[in-house]
Amino acid sequence: MANDKGTRRRFGALRQLRSGRWQIRYPDPETGLLRPGEETYPTKTDAEVALTLIEADLKRGKWVDPDAGKVNFGEFADAWLKERGLADRTLERYEGVLRLYIKPAFGAGPVADLTSARVRSWRSGLLDEDVGSATVAKSYRVLRAILYTAVDDGLITRNPCRIKGAADEDSAERPVLTVPEVYAVAEAIDPRYRALVLMAAFSTLRFGEFAALQRRDVDLEKGIIRVRRAQAELQTGALKIKKPKSEAGVRPVAFPVSIVAELSEHLRWFGEDGPAGLVFVGPRGGKLRRSNFHSVWTTALRKSGVDWSRAMEESGADSIRFHDLRHTGNTLAADTGASTRELMHRMGHSTMDAALRYQHMRGERDLLIAGGMETAIRKARGRGGRRARREKESPPPDGAPEASGT
Repeated sequence: MANDKGTRRRFGALRQLRSGRWQIRYPDPETGLLRPGEETYPTKTDAEVALTLIEADLKRGKWVDPDAGKVNFGEFADAWLKERGLADRTLERYEGVLRLYIKPAFGAGPVADLTSARVRSWRSGLLDEDVGSATVAKSYRVLRAILYTAVDDGLITRNPCRIKGAADEDSAERPVLTVPEVYAVAEAIDPRYRALVLMAAFSTLRFGEFAALQRRDVDLEKGIIRVRRAQAELQTGALKIKKPKSEAGVRPVAFPVSIVAELSEHLRWFGEDGPAGLVFVGPRGGKLRRSNFHSVWTTALRKSGVDWSRAMEESGADSIRFHDLRHTGNTLAADTGASTRELMHRMGHSTMDAALRYQHMRGERDLLIAGGMETAIRKARGRGGRRARREKESPPPDGAPEASGT
């Protein structure tokens, strides 16, 4: 029980408990009513110091309601995720990270219980359990973002995610194919996908951007593709057309002259009709799916007859992925002397100033980059090169349907 004797002060009040310890009360900034402190103090001086600090925090707007941090972390994280307005694929990834790595550790307790020590222990535990370093970095970034919002909402005063370098992701080096290796896969794959392989290597679009590409996006005369949309394949199997990952993803991309001929032939035999017709579709006219294309890709790698040990040994990778064609093309573009900004444009990556997307370099310079790739192709395949453009009277590729209009 508390001693009836209390000491009123200019700010707050003190009283000594029967145990001899001191309790403080201070005015709630919202109601003005005195509220008890969250702990007691061994001496009157300690209690007075605590009141002084609370008064200072209130005047500076730094005071945080101790009850606010009692919000359940799992519920707060769910609300945070719902309010982000994330793209479907990103939402799926974040949900997975929360479900598998964050909520098991913190989901049952209050937000205020997350301390720097607990965060360090959690991260170390994931690494000790052989969770991939990239996955741990992603999980840490999600947790840190959630807790920054908790700080903004006044639930906690300081973000406990303070491990230097923990959010950095060291992505494994991916294989770079040679031009002959690219063409070997293109020769081995179903003719329907030959142009897709070559375009992936020499225009460096993403798979989802190819899946959403329409005839009206292709300018064969100028050798330019205009990326305006992308297809997302969700874990449920649903396909969704959306804008590219960022504003920089909406871009024109030039490609080598040799590939213009290849793409022209592809459109003749395999592309859908009409301006909105898809450039790349499956054998039954369905939309491209990563899940279905994987077996087509791995079969082509095997049939190509290429010894892939060189590419994998140089990178440390254990497989060759379709996405490695994009990495190959970006490397070729860099070898032509493309600047960092020009590479970022071709890759569809954001820059600090979005207006740079419209600078003059995106016209003539991008065509020069494609020209440099063309030189590399001709050098690798012989001075004359393989005649890619077939005459109209030439027979269709194996498996081609009736010729469609261009």
